[in-house]
Amino acid sequence: MVDMPQPTEAFSRRLKQTLIGSAHTPLVFLGNFEVEAQWGRDEPRLPQFSTDGAAAVVNAMDEFAVLLAGGDDHVVLARPPDEQYLRYLADAGFDLPTVHVAAPLSIQRIQGGRTATVTDAVLADEVLLGRLAKLAEQGAMLLPHGVSTAEETLAAKTGLGLAAPCAQICRHVNSKVYSRKVADELGLRQPQGWTAESVDEFARLLPEAAALLDTGRKVVVKEAFGVSGKGLQVIDSKQRLERLYRMIAKQAERTGNQHIAFIVESWVDKQTDLNYQCTVGLDGRASFDFVKEALTERGVHKGHIMPARLTDEVQAEVRTAAERIGERLATDGYYGVVGVDALLDTSGRLYPVIEINARNNMSTYQARIQERLLAPGWWAMARHYPMRLSGPVGFGEVRAALGDRLLTAPGRSGLVVNNFATVNAAARAAEPFDGRLYGVVIAGSVEELDAIDADVTRRLATLDGAVDGH
Repeated sequence: MVDMPQPTEAFSRRLKQTLIGSAHTPLVFLGNFEVEAQWGRDEPRLPQFSTDGAAAVVNAMDEFAVLLAGGDDHVVLARPPDEQYLRYLADAGFDLPTVHVAAPLSIQRIQGGRTATVTDAVLADEVLLGRLAKLAEQGAMLLPHGVSTAEETLAAKTGLGLAAPCAQICRHVNSKVYSRKVADELGLRQPQGWTAESVDEFARLLPEAAALLDTGRKVVVKEAFGVSGKGLQVIDSKQRLERLYRMIAKQAERTGNQHIAFIVESWVDKQTDLNYQCTVGLDGRASFDFVKEALTERGVHKGHIMPARLTDEVQAEVRTAAERIGERLATDGYYGVVGVDALLDTSGRLYPVIEINARNNMSTYQARIQERLLAPGWWAMARHYPMRLSGPVGFGEVRAALGDRLLTAPGRSGLVVNNFATVNAAARAAEPFDGRLYGVVIAGSVEELDAIDADVTRRLATLDGAVDGH
């Protein structure tokens, strides 16, 4: 078994050099994590349940950008960060960016009933738009988590150049239908399956999918722009598959639009989930960044283990796949970060493409933590701790609860918190709410990693509310 090498050069500097040709141009980071919802707004959807609280937590993930940006950069947030949290990061040795906070929106839900996003908040704040316009005059550029038409509007209003392709290209290459077609074209192994871009195409694939079900295998149906377990259904019978098809057909009949965008594929029994990343430059070249073991539960991303425990053969296969995928996306005009979900099946065989995410990924935001705090031969686990609280808690309370388990300097083991805003994002007056504390556990061994993780869970449970396990 071998460990993947750690980056030898600051990731944020390499990212700038790759995207804009200069490692010293200041960037304005925008953590618009809900961008898939914007890309998929007009697409047919699978049944799903979501709450305003869940959407608020996703929007609060914009705070991850604070630890991706450098000291000469800027980050735009939808809510003020906890000052004690920022002091903690600075004391831990991170060179923090200038933080700009949008004025609170007078309404939390906007056109179409959707939850307001960080981009909505910035676009509604004329004072902040003016400050960003001044940064544009000084040569700063805008780097969103992903680009939709809303971020293009923000760039146009402020004069900030986009350090990313246009929304049309970003949307195109982030479709799961696109992922499957690219993997087919490149001859990369993927689960047996089909794309459906019309109701008739879906109808034609039903007999083959039903034949898979007859063998006792499950199939999974995915929306083109679903994310983190949303827009996905695992089907275990022909009857359920046919019901889902009828629902999709009725949706199309109601709207008068026969266009759909789904993939249907065989469920693969897995040994390990993987996530790997490359960065595509303006010259079309793709450079491999890293691979990590992904922690998932029922299709929902929970975190990462790093470094990934892979053989030399699988390591080489991952690197080759990353470079080929990145260079293929470049032919369609894409440049920037490309994250790919992959898996090892129970026989150890690599499926290098489950889906392509041509945008920043959760693992992207862990790069500076890896560089500063993960020593050679050490291990890290990035994850979130779900919390049930009856009222907001400050970072000082969390710090007190964690005690010596809170990592404060290189060369030590413990938990470094990389997003605190998600803890209180769903808070409502006099009502219990669900929050998440995001962090990366650093340790000298896998056994110590697990022990710290369990202890952090116990300590957080002493706060006002229970903290769930994995």
